[in-house]
Amino acid sequence: MQMGEPYSESRPEPMSFDTESVRSDFPLIMDSNLVYLDNAATTQKPRVVLDALRTYYETYNANVHRAAHNLSDKATEAFERARQILAKRINAERPHEVIWTRGTTEAINLVANCYAQSRLGEGDEVLISEMEHHSNIVPWQIACAQTGASLKAVHVKPNGVLDLDDFASLLGDATRIVAIAHVSNALGTINPIQQIITLAHAHGAQVLVDGAQAAAHLNIDVQALGCDFYAFSGHKVYGPTGIGILYGKEALLDELPPWQSGGEMIEEVRLAGTTYQSLPYKFEAGTPNIAGAIGFGTAIEYIDGLDGDSLITHEKQLLESATAGLKAIEGVRIVGTAPEKGPVVSFLVDGSHPTDIGTLLDQQGVAVRTGHHCAMPLMEAFDIPGTVRASFSLYNRLSDVDRLLETVEKARSFV
Repeated sequence: MQMGEPYSESRPEPMSFDTESVRSDFPLIMDSNLVYLDNAATTQKPRVVLDALRTYYETYNANVHRAAHNLSDKATEAFERARQILAKRINAERPHEVIWTRGTTEAINLVANCYAQSRLGEGDEVLISEMEHHSNIVPWQIACAQTGASLKAVHVKPNGVLDLDDFASLLGDATRIVAIAHVSNALGTINPIQQIITLAHAHGAQVLVDGAQAAAHLNIDVQALGCDFYAFSGHKVYGPTGIGILYGKEALLDELPPWQSGGEMIEEVRLAGTTYQSLPYKFEAGTPNIAGAIGFGTAIEYIDGLDGDSLITHEKQLLESATAGLKAIEGVRIVGTAPEKGPVVSFLVDGSHPTDIGTLLDQQGVAVRTGHHCAMPLMEAFDIPGTVRASFSLYNRLSDVDRLLETVEKARSFV
């Protein structure tokens, strides 16, 4: 679209990905004039996921495991089948290496707390980066404060690329764990995870990968990566909120102590002591989010039914079109220009606070996110208050990009 050209619903989409057919699967999207570009915060849900939740609650609602009735058997079967779907999706070696959590945040807290109990002490080091989401910073700050370990952060270059020379210099024999984002939520930078894991393992350190922003956009193979832990959330992959997974290598999960305790995670309880369940239940205390797990599995099945390669190409085209268009608008500065990016573009408009731009875009029917994106150390390193962030997904069209560019140009004219 040339600047000043009217927005058109009829802009042709690439033939390799049927965006309109996909949009028809999402009730909130299909009949709406809203341009939803806040997918990095949460994705919309396809009808099959909504139906799966409704079917569970209406036809076989029961608690899982141990009961001697048909409803519980059916719920348990669906619950454990969802675990198998997630394990297959990330190519875990065994389904019991997939632990249900409330999301990425709880998964990281689980590992950080277990490490604080059993693996961290004075003189040990935890290595993160400046681009991490707060949920991959604060749990490690607490773990280090509890144990006397030190927290170190790898610098990020001005273009949003992780400084691998700095990473190599900080990595040492005292490093116990490296906790790193696969894809930056604030910048879209895709980190060289394979290289990071290889370097970390050479020093005897283990690696936790925050995959919250990667799981919906990249093909994840935990065995090929060789990571020790991998975490992501259902609601960022077209599933329900309040559900996520922690993948961990079986041997490591076996060695770590439980984090939360109560029902389900026990084998036998006596006043004199307790023995714990085997994996995965050792880390799943209490009644789980059964409906959430079933909905999460359904969301993954939905994605697996699409052409993954054409989807990746589609999202790349959206990003490239938005990036080129924003660069062409006078007074707009893109923040984060790494050569390898997920479908996220963050930007600033000269003379305007990001929140003001976001409000003006919302008034014109374009939903974006503004602020520090739970990445305050990164914003401090870049010496900015925050950004406007547009994030794309499978149901977005090139005409959505046109609307974004048109509304940004209008917003710029108001300031």
